[in-house]
Amino acid sequence: MAGDVEPLIPVTDFERRFERARVGIGLALAPIVFVAILLYPFSSPDLRPEAHRLAAVMGAVVTLWITEALPLPVTALLGASACTLLRVADAKTVFAPFADQLMFLFVGSFILARAIFLHGLDKRLAFGVMSLAWVGARPARILLAYGAVTACISAWISNTATTAMMMAIGLSILHFLFDPQHARALGVSRGYATGMMLMTSFAASIGGLATPVGTAPNVIGLGFIRKFLGVEISFFEWMIIGVPVVVILYLYLFVYMNWFCPAGVRELAGSGELLEKQRDSLGPWTAGQISTLVAFLITVALWIAPGVVALTAGEESPTYKLFRESCPEGVAALIGAALLFLLPGKSSGRAITWPEAVQIDWGVVLLYGGGFALGELTRITGLADAVGKGLAGWIPLSGDLGLLLASTVVAALVSETTSNTASANIVVPLVISLAQAAGVDPLAPALGATFGASLGFMLPVSTPCNAIVYGTGYIPLSRMIRYGLLLDVVGVAVIVTLIHALVPLLRS
Repeated sequence: MAGDVEPLIPVTDFERRFERARVGIGLALAPIVFVAILLYPFSSPDLRPEAHRLAAVMGAVVTLWITEALPLPVTALLGASACTLLRVADAKTVFAPFADQLMFLFVGSFILARAIFLHGLDKRLAFGVMSLAWVGARPARILLAYGAVTACISAWISNTATTAMMMAIGLSILHFLFDPQHARALGVSRGYATGMMLMTSFAASIGGLATPVGTAPNVIGLGFIRKFLGVEISFFEWMIIGVPVVVILYLYLFVYMNWFCPAGVRELAGSGELLEKQRDSLGPWTAGQISTLVAFLITVALWIAPGVVALTAGEESPTYKLFRESCPEGVAALIGAALLFLLPGKSSGRAITWPEAVQIDWGVVLLYGGGFALGELTRITGLADAVGKGLAGWIPLSGDLGLLLASTVVAALVSETTSNTASANIVVPLVISLAQAAGVDPLAPALGATFGASLGFMLPVSTPCNAIVYGTGYIPLSRMIRYGLLLDVVGVAVIVTLIHALVPLLRS
């Protein structure tokens, strides 16, 4: 978090009562759902007893995830433990996904992100770009550069951490603009503050789609695709879709934010000097910043190298196979993280210490492991196949494009009411099963659900990013809903269009 201080998010009495009611409903409803499914006499001959018991566990887990009655990682671990207790599978099988290489992609990339934050490398990038002469004192250009930096940082660091850091920078700009000493002279509209704060949250969520490590649902979706479909999507291949999605959505976001939330003035006297002063206050580059940048660039090079080799030498070349087999994304992330413990940092120490490294978000790692374990069990027990066949019988499908659209929309809607990680864990395996039962190639719908899980911009509860900026007091709820809906609709359209157009490249 910016300045190591958690932003204060004011909670109204209505919101407090709503949260209490939601938790109470979840705690009461989850066991009811579990017992009801366990006792229901399913007539399908394809549903084995283990699959029936797993369906009961999954029903309770999904209920707890949606209501957030328990912390999401706790629910994931509880679900995996229940599967062992109910003999859905043995403990070794249930907990094997916790050792998947993608788990270590999370760990390594989180440690790298932690070092970037600790050494202020993200702030150096932010103020370096925003103090460029081209940006100057033009409010539209400040908004454009501010959002672009937010999206770029969020491609490599968690959306929530990016939002917290950039919000502090945005607030310093707004405090300058609305300082009573010169606010009247500047004449900036209050709507510009709304636009800047919404830009913080929305750009961070959009930027996370650019790379596999940008946000947790990306890695979760990739894990299900690899395990269920046997399709390996490399870092570079993900970016073939993710980067165009981010560029198009960000440009759209800037255009409509600049249109609906204008500053009302052409230039902001003194803002350029403020940004330059903030940049200069960071001082010269430190050893820790240089070391972190070196470790980060080496990791990115290892992530992208297989894709570059595939383009130049072909996927059948020995060099490409060597890269893919010996240095997958998880190993590359661990190499980068390990370098931080070797390279120099502050006070004659290293770029990061172990006490600093363990401050990463272990909850997301455990949530991914538990969700992936449940998803793998649905495949092993045949539950996924049975559910897919059952849904295919009564859900009208209109081919590949229709299922892709439906998958993206459903994931976005689920993400409006629960976390994007829970949305990916719930929707992606379900979509894969449904597509397989309907005889549709599951890759595009699975990617659509993965990308769609990162949408959900309408409410403060939709994502921590929204909650953080809503707490500033600059954003009326009606505007968050209105502008978030505009981004949701266009986001679905852009994701569906690009996935439909570019997925054939992944299959070639």
